[in-house]
Amino acid sequence: MEWIYAAAIGVLTGSGVWLLLRPRTFQFIMGLSLLSYAVNLFIFGMGRLKVGTPPVVDAMTPPDPAAYADPLPQALVLTAIVIGFATTALFLVVLLASRGLTGTDHVDGREPEES
Repeated sequence: MEWIYAAAIGVLTGSGVWLLLRPRTFQFIMGLSLLSYAVNLFIFGMGRLKVGTPPVVDAMTPPDPAAYADPLPQALVLTAIVIGFATTALFLVVLLASRGLTGTDHVDGREPEES
């Protein structure tokens, strides 16, 4: 399972970097989103991939850190998802305003020439 998880993070990172290097603003925003998803998966994976374990220590059982999931990465990822959604919404509003003013979403304001 770790190989699939690592491959998913790698594909998201590679796709995000490729889209960041594109000249269109919308592609740039999608690249940032993919990179944020990759970072969220990476942070979530750092909290140990455990299925079916509670994130909170039970007071009745002796504390064994290996038996519980780490709640901090879960909280960080949840916060990052909310902040990423708000940032993406702001970027899209700025993109629409910029497109309305210039008539294009190309970075330098010119349409690319057809080859």
